[in-house]
Amino acid sequence: MNLFAEAFAWIFSPDRQTGSLPLSEAIWTHLAFTFVSVVLAAAIAVPLGWLIGHTGRGREVAVALSGAARAVPSFGLVLLLVLVLGVTHKVGASTTAFVLLAIPPILAGAYAGVEAVDRRVVDGARSVGMTSTQVLRKVEVPLGLPLLIGGLRSATLQVVATVTLAGYVGSWGLGFYIVQGIQIRDFAQILGAALVIVVLAVVLDAVFAILERLVVPAGVSARRARES
Repeated sequence: MNLFAEAFAWIFSPDRQTGSLPLSEAIWTHLAFTFVSVVLAAAIAVPLGWLIGHTGRGREVAVALSGAARAVPSFGLVLLLVLVLGVTHKVGASTTAFVLLAIPPILAGAYAGVEAVDRRVVDGARSVGMTSTQVLRKVEVPLGLPLLIGGLRSATLQVVATVTLAGYVGSWGLGFYIVQGIQIRDFAQILGAALVIVVLAVVLDAVFAILERLVVPAGVSARRARES
């Protein structure tokens, strides 16, 4: 219990706003890595997932690649890319690693959302003269948004935790405090930084949970309410 008290004292100490890396700057850097990585991953995975879900082609390959990517050790991937791209490109190497880790859950959420749409609804849209593109844009994408948001939620939580590893290759983010705390055996600092990361993850999870509920079409919500 004393360690938790010391950790909270470390977080709220005035010293955290001074020094080479103030806590507020570390938090914003941590969030920036997370935001940029997830946005870049979404730019790649969402269109590809929609295409796979709409056409049904390449699903097996996507599932295999997603499973394989999830099995890759995060720390090993970060260090490998730093070695490949060079120590002068640590930011780019770290971001690339986080993007690669974020792609599988987003890809899965994108194509699963489209695949989950009732085929009778899709057939009805086609029967009224909608083109394939219109069906995807006006029917499958809106109805599949909750699962896509779920994929983004999973990716964001994974990345916000993995960004901690950036502290091993550079003096960035909240991971820097953990790495430094291990070196100097300051357990209050280690726990304090870990608690801040947990809070960030909980807040982001809550935001995406709210988004998942908001993107459910009104007609679907009304039907679920009648069925319940």
